[in-house]
Amino acid sequence: MLLDPELHYLDNAATTMVDPEIAGAIHEALLKDWANPSSLYEPAVETHEALTTARGQIARTLGCQAKDLYFTSCGSESNNLAVQGLAMARKNWGSKIVVSGFEHPSVQRPIRALKDRGFEVVEILPEADGHLDIAKLAAEVDKNTVLVSCMAVNNETGTLQDIAALSTAVKAKNSRCAVHVDAVQAWLRIPIDLKKWKNVDTLSVSGHKVHAPKGIGALFIRDSVRQTLCPPYLGGHQERGLRPGTENTPYIVGLGLAAAKGAKNLSDRNAHIRALNAQLRTGLEELAQQAPITLNSPADAVPEVLNFSTNCVNSQTFIEYLSGRHIYISGGSACDKGEPSHTLMAMGAPDLAVRTALRVSFCGDNTPEDVQALLDGLKDGLKELQHI
Repeated sequence: MLLDPELHYLDNAATTMVDPEIAGAIHEALLKDWANPSSLYEPAVETHEALTTARGQIARTLGCQAKDLYFTSCGSESNNLAVQGLAMARKNWGSKIVVSGFEHPSVQRPIRALKDRGFEVVEILPEADGHLDIAKLAAEVDKNTVLVSCMAVNNETGTLQDIAALSTAVKAKNSRCAVHVDAVQAWLRIPIDLKKWKNVDTLSVSGHKVHAPKGIGALFIRDSVRQTLCPPYLGGHQERGLRPGTENTPYIVGLGLAAAKGAKNLSDRNAHIRALNAQLRTGLEELAQQAPITLNSPADAVPEVLNFSTNCVNSQTFIEYLSGRHIYISGGSACDKGEPSHTLMAMGAPDLAVRTALRVSFCGDNTPEDVQALLDGLKDGLKELQHI
């Protein structure tokens, strides 16, 4: 890592380190923007202006209007608000939900809860390379379908879905069906333009994946569905009545700055990360002479994420071994707490590949030295650790 050469942190899909500049802006806002933005006196007006500025910074990265962004505490809250709010608003005319087979738990579990309340749920499994067959998904959409949900970039494999084509196909089958996109792993990694993704109704983002703190996120809600969405909360008028509670102004300021910095550096950062990804892929090809390593991320996955299986050493065993060398990676989604990857299982990966899967996820602060340290650790671990 640029911040600490002795630390090789390669789990940025789980969380990122807070940018020192963003931390500084938050500290300043804690002292300067202390007033309640809903109050009417001068300090409160200044605090409200800070919220307005941040909302605009984030909106520019998404190609949407600032008024269509609502601040939340995280991506999981955004997903819950969208999934439950959209489905319940349409229960008077439909009860079917179509969802991909690799969603984050913050989408999966609310949908399971909706199933318990009488909704029919159809899960579309990905192909072996992690991509969805859009025609297969669209074929399940009928006049009774109220919601389709699909993440833009998979958090475990980095697989990129064609959201524009998918949402267009859904609306062609049922224009009243809502489309939700979990863009937590996509935001500031790929270009997002909601003017082009015109058939997406809601979209979630999160701060701690882009060097802002944990505890702040945002939800885009297209104005055409705003009036019909049923929020799960009751309270004050904050966030146009959809998310009551006094806004977390300092963290919102941090989220806005993260958006501005991320958008400014997107092209250069992507080129840097692509080089790291290529370095790792080349190194894994060489290690494949030592062990039956297979890649689970397709060639066109976002470069930030590379998932592979050793097919011989248990994931947790390797993670602990590398941790002893100050190299930090994961076996999949942090929210699954070490459980086998539901994404790889949905892709039809063999049991051995699932049990030995490792996920590396980069950020702009990673260096070639981080990749080399990982490759050296993998090489030694394949020699020293017990094979299964």
